[in-house]
Amino acid sequence: MLSQAIYTRRAPVVNRKSKHILIVGGGYVGLYTGLRLQRTLRRELREGTVRITLIDPRSYMTYQPFLPEAAAGNISPRHVVAPLRRVLPKIRILNGMVSKIHHEARTVTFEPAAGQSREIEYDVIVMAAGSISRTLPIPGLEDAAIGFKTVGEAIALRNRVIALLDRAETSDDEDVRRRALTFVVVGGGFAGIEALAELEDMTEDAIKYYPSIEKKDLRWVLIEASDRILPEVGPEMGKWTAEQLRERGIELKLETFLQSCEGGLVKTSDGDEFESATIVWTAGVKPSPVVNSCDLPLDERGRIKTTTRLTIAATKDAFAAGDVAGVPDMTNAGQYCAPNAQHAVRQSKVLGENIAAYVRGGQLKDYRHRYAGSVAGLGLYRGVANVYGIKLRGFPAWFMHRTYHLSRVPTVNRKVRVVADWTLSLFFRRETVSLGEIEHPRDDFRAAAATMPKKK
Repeated sequence: MLSQAIYTRRAPVVNRKSKHILIVGGGYVGLYTGLRLQRTLRRELREGTVRITLIDPRSYMTYQPFLPEAAAGNISPRHVVAPLRRVLPKIRILNGMVSKIHHEARTVTFEPAAGQSREIEYDVIVMAAGSISRTLPIPGLEDAAIGFKTVGEAIALRNRVIALLDRAETSDDEDVRRRALTFVVVGGGFAGIEALAELEDMTEDAIKYYPSIEKKDLRWVLIEASDRILPEVGPEMGKWTAEQLRERGIELKLETFLQSCEGGLVKTSDGDEFESATIVWTAGVKPSPVVNSCDLPLDERGRIKTTTRLTIAATKDAFAAGDVAGVPDMTNAGQYCAPNAQHAVRQSKVLGENIAAYVRGGQLKDYRHRYAGSVAGLGLYRGVANVYGIKLRGFPAWFMHRTYHLSRVPTVNRKVRVVADWTLSLFFRRETVSLGEIEHPRDDFRAAAATMPKKK
């Protein structure tokens, strides 16, 4: 009864005449915009003249730059996510999909995880749906590969890599061992290089506990269609990174395409052919599919057409930012802002302020940010950076990488937990245990139930 009373006091008062702001997406832009609106529209939210709803399939926001460290066991998976309801207490969170947007009617079709779909009305819409992995029609890709955009994918990949070490240690069959110890990453951008480097670093630590596995038994392969990796850090730093990875025994197949991977049999455009039990796809992203089910204007790349003020072009009561939006880059004429965390976090600040100004009848301002450069982690104590023309490599770049991303993780709570994980790793080795059974938790129970005699 007490808990019910507390809940009743905290429940928001819904004023049907209030202005309803609907945020579609709970990633960087959705969460940070919500945080900004909670502060700037504090009075309106308290008085009930404004209400805000956020819709996302998940109840948390994932800080994606830390996924490689979570996959390598440097950070707990729970510490790279921020629970939306805890961080955004003044915003109503609905978990489910937006399957259609009818902006002319100011409604969206909402499909919850369970139950019937329903129409939700709004006054102002904020498109922050982000992006998904951009795949290609490669035979076997859908069945054999895994992406690297969610915390679930990162942890499943970690469990898989360690489980395959277990398999190789247990087997005397050379074909089984070779397949288990061959790891392929497709895509030489940030996600691919950081995932590859962190996991290779982790396995180098892990094989100390596997007597029959030596470093030379492991085969790590990167497949990249262009002639260089990490273009974000510039040609010089990208070349240095490639040399460092090769020194670690990692094969770099540049200007090479994945042609097929049916049944784990990898075939590449350079004529190579080999089996692998782990294929990671990180070759680009594309806007969320919701953009294909809306009446909002799209550009030639399938993104929502957006102005420099983060309003949707030629559309009233609509805003957009992040990966789902084509935001003109005011510092580089004719170009668009890159789909990365650096822009998303900064756009959300301007977006929140512009929405608040729009609600209050104020002036909107332009989004302008000159790209500062990039930092990338390449495993423990190794990194590469090119920030404002300053080029760093090794430990200084790794330290900058951690410091920068720690400053961007939302909430003090998460920052402290991440620092605690890093501090503990200074004194204790990483855990090298596969918990792959959590992906199929009922298998053992089903097996036990199958042993019961059938009723006659």
